Amino acid sequence: MTEPSGRERVLDDARHHGVEIEFVDRGHATSLEEAAQNLGIEPREIVKTLVAKTKVTQTAREHSYILVLIRGDQQVDWAKLRRVAGVKKASMAAPDEGFHATGYRPGTITPFGSFGEGNVRWPVFADESIADRICMGAGEPGLNLFVGAAELFDAFGVVTADIAK
Repeated sequence: MTEPSGRERVLDDARHHGVEIEFVDRGHATSLEEAAQNLGIEPREIVKTLVAKTKVTQTAREHSYILVLIRGDQQVDWAKLRRVAGVKKASMAAPDEGFHATGYRPGTITPFGSFGEGNVRWPVFADESIADRICMGAGEPGLNLFVGAAELFDAFGVVTADIAK
């Protein structure tokens, strides 16, 4: 049996959570701005899903991951995120680490279908400015999805706070 595609993983997980999503093929894009242009929306309407590597203490050998949702026109304020997440260290995971943690490559990462080893689901944190219908990665290059922010947040127990610069 073959591994399900990114689209199939996303769709299966959305159905599992009872969340309605809409896929949109946006074509090739080399930047978030280009992706927004291809979709006919503003960059702030795209929500980036970032993988952050975290440690509970400065000297801890073990690390974990969290998913961070931030609007396309924002950057993460790492000090604010650390406070909200209750960790001492948090930084952007390297692309290979993000893939290992979610099964998706940068630009395709989404909470839908993101699992770590042993089907671990990572906590999800979102900037409080994210609302209404949003666009995000959908598990495959050239593909995005639209979803209601409130529905997504409810389904994944997303913690919202001021985490943007």
